[in-house]
Order: sequence, then structure tokens, then C-alpha cells
Amino acid sequence: MSDIKKVVLAYSGGLDTSIIIPWLKENYDNCEVIAVSGNVGQADELEGLEEKAKKTGASKLYIEDLTDEYVDDFIIPCMKAGAIYEDYLLGTSHARPCIAKRLVEIAIAEGADAICHGCTGKGNDQVRFELTIKHFAPNMKIIAPWRIWDIKSRDEEIDYAEAHNVPLKINRETNYSKDKNLWHLSHEGLDLEDTGNEPLYNKPGFLEMSVSPEQAPDEPTYITLTFEKGVPVALDDEAMSAKDIIYKLNKVGGANGIGLLDIVENRLVGMKCRGVYETPGGTILYRAHEYLETICLDKMTAHKKQELGITYAELVYNGQWYTPLREALQAFVDKTQETVTGKVRLKLYKGNIIKAGVWSDNSLYSEEIATFGESDYDQKDSAGFINLYGLPIKVQAMVDAKNKK
Repeated sequence: MSDIKKVVLAYSGGLDTSIIIPWLKENYDNCEVIAVSGNVGQADELEGLEEKAKKTGASKLYIEDLTDEYVDDFIIPCMKAGAIYEDYLLGTSHARPCIAKRLVEIAIAEGADAICHGCTGKGNDQVRFELTIKHFAPNMKIIAPWRIWDIKSRDEEIDYAEAHNVPLKINRETNYSKDKNLWHLSHEGLDLEDTGNEPLYNKPGFLEMSVSPEQAPDEPTYITLTFEKGVPVALDDEAMSAKDIIYKLNKVGGANGIGLLDIVENRLVGMKCRGVYETPGGTILYRAHEYLETICLDKMTAHKKQELGITYAELVYNGQWYTPLREALQAFVDKTQETVTGKVRLKLYKGNIIKAGVWSDNSLYSEEIATFGESDYDQKDSAGFINLYGLPIKVQAMVDAKNKK
């Protein structure tokens, strides 16, 4: 371990990474620890972070604003792809490669010997961080304390923190494992580990981005989203960046109880894990985009896109953002989005997103053709179509009947 003189640490200021700084210095000959916090919209979690990092032994702290890159290069591509993993909108999954990319850039600039992360050996994030590091710096050493140290639980982590005078914002009773960014907030652990327990949505302090549907207003809220080639460009006819749209949708969606998800998901490492997610703005954005696609995409393209969206989501969930297949799928997705331009109106009411209108100059829906009233559609044409479409069935029946004789 004496060859490790300088370590760049992915630092959030949470329980794991707070105790990792003194642990690294204890176990790697008092090595220099450079903390890096990627700002992906976790807001107040960044307050006081520099003082805390240096107090626990870091030589410096980088706080990198990655919010624009995170939205434009990770969130929006996933949304355009309709990438959903088992109902989960990938809030942690697509943040990790964004953060890890910057970790590598700083590690190289600082001449670091290793990169360290606080992910457990049970989770998906270890894979997401390390595959990104391997992509950008294939020879960089990676330190994952959870796979090395003797600490076995979060209670033991708190014991270590208390013994080393590491300040914590949590206690043993409210120690949910959380991950927050501008897209979502996840909750894991404690009572949620028992799948028989209902999430405490109405308990003060449990939800941070949303209210429960019961606590949402009794009157609905209408919103209008405008898209250009699959990218959100305006909210209620006010032009703004995709990032600002997400922030505003988080507020209006959260106030109406939108985007709560209680899921038992299949982790990459093989186990099932329960989590509760708050994704108010993201849920609205996905639903609006999907609604617009129903009139802008032809049937075969839409169906194939849905099919490939599952593959895309699995790649992102499994940490394979920087792979040829993900990039190839993105090229397909971007091609499909060339006609996805228009407006969507939605009604938000007590946790529900209700369709309230969709318009596009590229709409493939024709009221004149689809109407139950009089139209130019010649219904006699369907007889020949059915004869040809059903020909294989008819031939098979004839053969079956002949062989039975």
C-alpha cells in the first residue's frame, strides 16, 4: 500500500464517505486524500462540505457543478429513449457515470495514484463507478473500502465516526440510505427492508421532494410542455432550458403528489432490493414525451423503440453507459426523435397524470380517416386485406383438415 500516495475520493459528505477519509489515511500511510463532490443537484447536501472534508483529513475539496452536463448528456438521452428499468427512472443510475467521468479527469490532473468510492459490495453503484473509471483510465487503481475493511453495518460505521470525531447529520433511528439529485430522491433501509411495511408517506420529514397524494390539493393543476425533436424546450409556453424545466416540474409535480414509486427491483449483483423513489418532474417529463410520441411515431418504429428502450435501460442500470451498444442505440433513438415536436397538456391531480391534449404538425393521426362519421376511407378495401393477411391461417387449416382424413 506504500505506493498509494494520493487518492481522489468520490465524496458526498454522507456516512460512508465521511469515515472513508480517516480510514484511508490510517490504512495507506497517511496518504493525501483529495475529495471530489459532483454537484448533480443535491442542493443543501453541499452546504458546509468543504469544512467537513478538511476537518476529517482531506487536503482539498473540489465541488464540481455538473448539473447542465447531467441533464443534457445523461437525463435527456434516457428520456428520449424511454429508458425505464422495472418502473425505475434511473435517477442514481445515470448520475454515476457523469460523476465518475469528472473524478477521472481530476485524478489525472492531480497525478493521483488511485480513485476511491464508498459504494458497498452489494449495490449497483460500485459497478457504475468502476466501469466508467475503466473506460477513461483503464490502469487507474480503484479502492473500495466496503470490500476491504472490517466494518459490517451502518451501525458500525456510526461507531467508527463517533470514535474518530467525524460529524454526522444522521442518527441511528432515522438512518435511511438516501441518494438525492435534481432528478430524484431514493430511500432504502430501516422499515423499508420489510416488504410488508407500507412506506410512511404521510410521516413528516419522510418525503422531501413530494407530498403524499392524500396531502395534495383538491384542485387539479394543468401544465403544457413543448418539445423540439424530443427535447423539452418550454413549460407553459415559457422557453427555458431542460434543466430549468425539470426544476419547475419538480415543484409542481411534488406539490401534487406525482412520481412516488415503491419498488422491489432486481439489482445487478443478483439480489432483490426494495426502494422508495421520489421523481416528480421526471415522471411528468417521461409521460409527456411518451404521449407526444403516440402521434408522431409510426407503429413499427414505436414498437421497436419500446423494445430497445428496455435494453437501453438495462445498459444504464448496469453501469454500461460508455459502451458501443449504448451509443449505437442512442443513434437510433435520435433518428426517431426527428419528428417528435409539438405540445402536450397534462392535468396533475393527487398523484395522477391525466392526458389533456396533444398537438404536433408532424402528427400521423388523421381525424378524417379515423372518424366514425363519413370519410374517404373505403371500407370495402378491408376484405382483400383480410384475405391476404389471413392466407397463411387458411392454408394451414386446409392442410390440417387434409391430413386428418
